[in-house]
Amino acid sequence: MQKSKTIFWDWNGTLLNDLHICIDAINILLRERNKPVIDQQIYRNIFTFPVRDYYVKAGFDFETEPFEKPALEFIEQYEQLIKEATLFDDVTESLDYFRKMEYKQMILSAMQQDLLNELVSSHNIEHYFSKISGIDDHYATGKVDTARKLISGLNSHDGEVIMIGDTVHDHEVGEELGIRVILVSRGHQSEERLKETGCEVAQNFKEVIKLINP
Repeated sequence: MQKSKTIFWDWNGTLLNDLHICIDAINILLRERNKPVIDQQIYRNIFTFPVRDYYVKAGFDFETEPFEKPALEFIEQYEQLIKEATLFDDVTESLDYFRKMEYKQMILSAMQQDLLNELVSSHNIEHYFSKISGIDDHYATGKVDTARKLISGLNSHDGEVIMIGDTVHDHEVGEELGIRVILVSRGHQSEERLKETGCEVAQNFKEVIKLINP
């Protein structure tokens, strides 16, 4: 029997174009604290996992307030703004392509599960995925454990697993689990940072498809 293949899709910055939403939301919090705001270039150069480290780089002081306070405030702002975000233009076409090629497709995200489910459903693409996996809280500590659970649920006929994401953390997930990773450079981290990982880097999903099926 020919083995099928599985794709783990990241959500934020990979399928969902929410970069501007994240910048707007964090800047609201920074202004409230009389801190300098950040622009897209700064954001893409400092955003990281765990996000607590990113907050420190953005200017938050966790000696004067606990990390949980701005983390929850950010989610409140994000949820108010997120309806403005759209999928990247080539998402549906690419999901269609991989479905026709009989790839099993799953979402692997560091977003809180209920919010993730709501957003995926609102964009009418949930039918493409056999599994939509987020995390249990709002603190975005990482997704290695979630990925490990997804892999453990695959059977012997599921073959190669490919992770498609937009951050160095996606590379770290792939390295930890021994799976192939392709990073897309239009999301939450700069192309320069992504290339430093040694991963395959694409600018859009058309290039991703060529990397997977040349």
